[in-house]
Amino acid sequence: SSTPRCILLALLLLKATSFVCLLQGWVRSARAQKVNVFLHVNDGSSLQSLQVVAGAELNDPLLTFGSAVEVSGILQESPHEKQPLELQADSIRVIGECDPVDFPFKVKKRHGLEYIRQFPHLRCRTNAFSSLLRIRSEATSAIHSYFKDNGFVQIHTPIITSNDCEGAGELFQVEPAGADEHFFSVPAFLTVSGQLHLEATAGAFSKVYTFGPTFRAENSQSRRHLAEFYMVEAEISFTQSMEDLTKVMEDMFRSATEHVLARCVEDVDLFHRHVTPGHRVNSMLKKSFPVITYTEAVDILTRSSEQFAFPSDWGCDLKTEHEKYLVKHCGNVPVFVTDYPYDLKPFYARDNQDGPRHTAAAVDLLVPGVGELCGGSLREERLSVLRARLEQYLDLRRFGSAPHGGFGLGFERYLQCLLGVDNIKDVIPFPRFSRSCLL
Repeated sequence: SSTPRCILLALLLLKATSFVCLLQGWVRSARAQKVNVFLHVNDGSSLQSLQVVAGAELNDPLLTFGSAVEVSGILQESPHEKQPLELQADSIRVIGECDPVDFPFKVKKRHGLEYIRQFPHLRCRTNAFSSLLRIRSEATSAIHSYFKDNGFVQIHTPIITSNDCEGAGELFQVEPAGADEHFFSVPAFLTVSGQLHLEATAGAFSKVYTFGPTFRAENSQSRRHLAEFYMVEAEISFTQSMEDLTKVMEDMFRSATEHVLARCVEDVDLFHRHVTPGHRVNSMLKKSFPVITYTEAVDILTRSSEQFAFPSDWGCDLKTEHEKYLVKHCGNVPVFVTDYPYDLKPFYARDNQDGPRHTAAAVDLLVPGVGELCGGSLREERLSVLRARLEQYLDLRRFGSAPHGGFGLGFERYLQCLLGVDNIKDVIPFPRFSRSCLL
């Protein structure tokens, strides 16, 4: 609406009995009686719609579910207990018509996530997805606030880059249409991670982070994969402590989750009641997140009577089925797994120089319903150790290198964990994946 609802409510609390209001939004329901017309109009600011009461003379056949309207009138306390306010309309103008027959969503019908996924350009008009987008917005704000309040500098890392930071080779190449040669001096790709650029800036700032889109050319249409998604990544200088990393991961998770639960009560409740019934996130915040080593995790899996599809021997990468079992074993709360086999982690992960089982100072945060949410490590700052593994990537260590570490969090996976949503395509506004249609 033109006047924010928080101001309207505040004015009523200040003993104002009524005042003029202009409401702009979309009709969620329309009911005509002999004397009055009743509309529920929603402007997207909350799950709740505002009831509009109008005389029968203001009725219009174009006032249908989904139509865009502008209503002016007197906002006043409602005589009904279930709604604190209602708008007595003086005028109603239909701004945009909506044919309820052709409109794919029907009034008072609860559509499943799989159905509304067919209409990416319209699904924000449903209760479930409008709630998701408000939650997503608040979670984004909460993450930025956490880093700002804790002394991190935000870095805008480039989307176009020449490096494959993850080393997986799943890159989207970027070239001008019809070009016979590279636009840049070298082949260019859409970024898979901002880590390398964060490490560069971590040579001047002790705490840095980035939050932006990343891209993976994985030929998969599974419920776990997207070609474009958002990553939260951070680097902390002057640390050789895994506890420094896990503390930031846990504090950020708690801070963002508590913020969302406090600011999006109705939206989160809609998911936990009707979309993912039984899912609760509050229990995840009651205790500190347990920490186990990879070796301890393998021991838990080996002693389990569970039949896994993939091997869980020492040296094998943990699969989603293993991660979910470990979370369940630890009480269905987030759990840190540290000290992975050295050969499983990228060259930049710090060598623990232990034995006989050689490990790296790496950590993953596993969460209920998702598995891996965060992955990070202390970075190898010792030039001699890096030189033995790789002859590139050395200038960042040659000039004033400090011990540091960092991690990345998949933002969509965080939302899945928060809301209990099974398919990652249902927590991003416009999902991109292999062979999908693009708007």
